[in-house]
Parts: sequence; structure tokens; C-alpha cells
Amino acid sequence: MARSNGSAPILISGGGIGGLVAAYALALKGIPVRVFEQAAEFRELGAGIQLGPNIFRVLEKIGLKDAILADVHRPPAIEMRDALSGNKVTAIPLDGAFLERYGQPYAVTHRADIHGAFLKACQSSNLVSLENSRRVDGYEDHGDHVTVTLENGERAEGRGLIACDGMWSQIRERVIGDGKPRVSGHIAYRAVLKRNEVPADLWRPDVVLWAGPRTHFVHYPLRRGELYNLVAVFHSDHYEEGWNAEGSKELLWKHFQGQRPEVLRMLELIDTWRMWVLCDREPVKDWTKGRVTLLGDAAHPMLQYLAQGACMATEDAVILAEKVAASPDDLPAAFKAYEQERYLRTAQVQIMARVYGEFYHARGPTAELRDRMLSGRTTQQSIEGMAWLYGGP
Repeated sequence: MARSNGSAPILISGGGIGGLVAAYALALKGIPVRVFEQAAEFRELGAGIQLGPNIFRVLEKIGLKDAILADVHRPPAIEMRDALSGNKVTAIPLDGAFLERYGQPYAVTHRADIHGAFLKACQSSNLVSLENSRRVDGYEDHGDHVTVTLENGERAEGRGLIACDGMWSQIRERVIGDGKPRVSGHIAYRAVLKRNEVPADLWRPDVVLWAGPRTHFVHYPLRRGELYNLVAVFHSDHYEEGWNAEGSKELLWKHFQGQRPEVLRMLELIDTWRMWVLCDREPVKDWTKGRVTLLGDAAHPMLQYLAQGACMATEDAVILAEKVAASPDDLPAAFKAYEQERYLRTAQVQIMARVYGEFYHARGPTAELRDRMLSGRTTQQSIEGMAWLYGGP
């Protein structure tokens, strides 16, 4: 096998958002890729996803910005309200000064739409092999190449291996060995409605967050405004792996009782909620080992309070492809250079996502202090306050 001249593929475990962007970005650099996805088809679970200016900056580099924007909703503002009083705490307009400051839009979209756009891009490249029902069960790093073992016992060889296998990554356990993810004690319920199922007085074009005591509730339109995304989060010790279990309505009501009528009326619209337990990990700086590296949630899983999981995975993928293209004959060095450029940025997002979770779920005097601090900021101060995140990578 020709391993030094780049003719052998790079192997990717996982065909989610991070895996597909990595595959496409590498293919654009002339690097062949094989993507192994354990599910029977390439598709994305979940519903709404928020896209900050930082993701559009890297999407522009690989020519996919317009494809993603085609299906998004562009909210006029992000707004935070107190779930008990109904008072507006803060609002950040997303046009004008925001666009001028960051040079890219803020948008919300359906996970299936953004994943579908990345899938279509990969399907358009003859350098990307997309293989479903192919779970990676193990790997060996031979120094000059890697071999992965698939679920059916088949083996595949490549120049290197990129683990995009998510929060519960088995490859991470080999590379880092830090056990199971950290359970946050927070549970998220999600649901999607059609536009005509939302009462006119409850429908808002903005991203609206209702901050309550140990809860928060977010809603915003999806798919050019045709759908409405709802996410309710509350504190609970329940633990279950995965992203698609059915949530108990009784448990939800127990945590949201006493909140504003607007919140309760919206929650009443949903018959079936899908739930997941929010988990993350402590930041690490060594997620590369030889010809194997981690990407996205496999490398730096984070709580969803900054809406940056998919954005960080996309940044990872584009920067990884740049590093590989810069050192095509030394993959371990390229993987290490990618890790070095990414670990502090992603660690900051992991840590700040925890802080924002505490902010959103504050109660009593802590909530009052939060509201006073946020409501006292000017629009420009609010916009500038996100420069550490939206101004990168």
C-alpha cells in the first residue's frame, strides 16, 4: 500500500456533522477519505441548532456557506426573559451592528438540514467514500498506517484515523482513557411544531430564552420559518445514554410549574417529547496519539448552553484539513498541529458553557443579580461580550 504519497485514504469513524465536514474539507484538499457510519443510513437526530458567525466563517472557506443559508431562519434578535416575572432581561439585535462586528450572520436551522447539506457535498466528491452500517469496533496504529476493525470483522487500512464518534466515543477511551462523560444533572426535552400549530400570539421570529429557577425554555423558528423548535431544560439526576428517548410529561410539569402563562401554554402544545441527558467532559489537551485524532464531541463534548457543539466540530474539521494539507507526508505532525490550535479554544467553550448554564438556571438573589447585570448593558456591550467566541477561529 502506498502510504507516504497520499494515495491511501484517511479513515473517519462517524458520519455526523463533524465527520462529514472533515471528509469534505479533506477531499477539497485532494485527500481521499472513507467515512464509516454505524447507522443504516446517514442522518441526524435532533431538531433545532443555532449557528453563530464563527461557523459561517469556516463554511465560507470550504464553499458551503450559501448551501447552509438556503434552509435557515435568520432571527432578528436573541432575547432572554425571566420565566417567573416575564420581564425582558436582555435582547441582542442580530442585524446592523452585530453583522458589522462579526462579518457573518447568526442563524438557526434543523439539524437534518445542515447534515443533509454536508452529506450532499460529500456525495458530490469522488474522493469521499460513504459507508453505512459499518461500525468501527477497534483500531491498530502501525506507525506508518492504521488498520480499523469493523463490526463484521472486516479490516480497513488507511493513512490515519479521525474519531468523530461522539460523546460516548470508544476511540477516545483508547486515546485518552478518561472513562464515561460527566453527567451535568440537567435534562433537555425537545420537540418541533409546524408553524400553523403555534398560536399567533405565541409565535416569535426571535430566539427566545425563558430563564427560570433551575430551568430554562428556548423557542425559535426553523426551516425558513415553516417549523417551530422547542427545548425545555431542567435539573434532574436521571441518566440515560443517547439522544432520542421519550421524556415524561409529568416530570417536565413538575419542574416548570408556576412559570409564566406563555411558557406553560407552549409546553402544553407538545404531546411527545424526545429527551437527552446533558453531559460533557473536563477539557484535555492531548487528544491525538500517533496517526489517530479526535474531533468534535469525541474530543471536547460540551453542554449546549452556548449552542456551539456543531460549530466547534465544524471549525475542527476545516482546520484539521488545513493542517493535513500543510503536512501531507507527516500525518502525526499534522494531527498534533490541529490539536494544538484547537484545544484552548474548545476548552474555553466547554468551561463557559457550564458558566452560562448556571446563569440561565439561577434562582433567588443570584437570578436578580444576573438580571441587573445583563439589563444594564448597552447593545454594543452585549455584542462585544461575545467577541471571544464569535470573533474566531
